[in-house]
Amino acid sequence: MKEKPVVVGITGASGAVYAERMLQFLSAARIPTHVVISRAGALVIEEELGKKINSESPDVSVLGADPEIVKAYSIWDLAAPIASGTFQARGMVIIPASTGTLGAMASGIADNLIRRAGEVMLKEGRKLVLVLRETPLNLIHLENCVTLARAGATILPASPGFYHGVTKLDDIVNFILTKALDQLGIDSKLIQRWGQD
Repeated sequence: MKEKPVVVGITGASGAVYAERMLQFLSAARIPTHVVISRAGALVIEEELGKKINSESPDVSVLGADPEIVKAYSIWDLAAPIASGTFQARGMVIIPASTGTLGAMASGIADNLIRRAGEVMLKEGRKLVLVLRETPLNLIHLENCVTLARAGATILPASPGFYHGVTKLDDIVNFILTKALDQLGIDSKLIQRWGQD
């Protein structure tokens, strides 16, 4: 595990399965990972996955991740290593990303560890990917997307393609994970890519 770690933020948008599968993939691939779950993110995990997790002391094994690989922090731990630009990270993915997190970050609000870690990625010129899970988007959402894109973030709506042989929900989840992991330079081999045999 010599590579730079990935930072994962999990917020309160629908789509907890994306976050769960992201942590499972990174854990299985033995890619060092640092994760933060918002309070609303924990509520959505319970609602959508039926799994209880505490945002102030998350047990990632609940989501099928190895705690030896995936280190979890309290949402309020602004002294965590990932809150500093001196911490070397490959990049960060917020999956799913709520429009509340989108708006706060576009306004420069860094009042919890997810938002602060995202701010660090932008100021250090590192990859920040927001897997936005909301529809429809209003003008405020769109303007916040533009603001963050101008600052260097990648806005990756959870809008799956269907050309890779979709037959089950896993195929849709894998498509979004592949797109997010591609942004971090991680080849997942989770889907058959266009033009591949």
